[in-house]
Amino acid sequence: MENKQKKLGIVAGGGSLPQKLIEHCRQTGREFFALAIDGNADTNIFTDNIPHIWIRIGQAGTGFKRFRDEKVEEVVLIGTIRRPSFKELIPDMRTAAFFAKIGAKALGDDGILRALVKEIESENMRVVGIHEVMRELLAKKGLFGRVKPSKEDEIDIRRGAEVAFALGRLDVGQSVVVQQGLVLGVEGIEGTDELIKRCSGYKRKGSGGVLVKLRKPEQDMRIDLPTIGLRTVENAKACGLNGIAVHAGNALVVDEAEVVKAADKAGLFIVGIEPGDYLEQ
Repeated sequence: MENKQKKLGIVAGGGSLPQKLIEHCRQTGREFFALAIDGNADTNIFTDNIPHIWIRIGQAGTGFKRFRDEKVEEVVLIGTIRRPSFKELIPDMRTAAFFAKIGAKALGDDGILRALVKEIESENMRVVGIHEVMRELLAKKGLFGRVKPSKEDEIDIRRGAEVAFALGRLDVGQSVVVQQGLVLGVEGIEGTDELIKRCSGYKRKGSGGVLVKLRKPEQDMRIDLPTIGLRTVENAKACGLNGIAVHAGNALVVDEAEVVKAADKAGLFIVGIEPGDYLEQ
């Protein structure tokens, strides 16, 4: 008897990952339905031949109902979400009740996401991580391309891992840029791409520095995993960085072959690390 895959609900923010997931579903014959977040999801992805509806962030309750109507059994939250405007946050009745219930939990980046996962699962739908659907996206441990980090780069990676781990425990951000042992910048609300661009103005003479990107210690693997892609490599190159270190087994690499090719061409290293190897016990 055929083992039919459960219908997948995709809550889609920005970036290319929603498209990769949709392509994967089509290639494997898995049924899906998407909630495209207005102002975030790419309009070029969600055309008439893609089963979806557009919703504001404040219309999560409307989205839950549509998922139920579509008989969705598993849900993936994927893609970037920018800070919404007040208009976008105006909630439907279902979402208003959700915000009232979580209260102060909404203050942290991950608090509201964890509460959202719990709320979705209260509707008898199971939230799964993108890595459970597309295992090949997870960063491996070790070197990705031909370029290796120098001894100076390893020192910067260690410093970056220490700082990223500490900030992650406070639910602040996932990324740090370090040069010659000095922290040029840490990720806040702006995201990794803007962090890198901002740090280009603070670089010192000499060795280029590194971007370190880790999963937060208490972060649910199903939501907002650290992610790098071609744009990350392009921005790192433009900033004059030497390379990128990502959390092995806990971060996503989108279009790995193309990312490695671009990094090799740019003379950048990419390495998958385990923070425990760099943190003092």
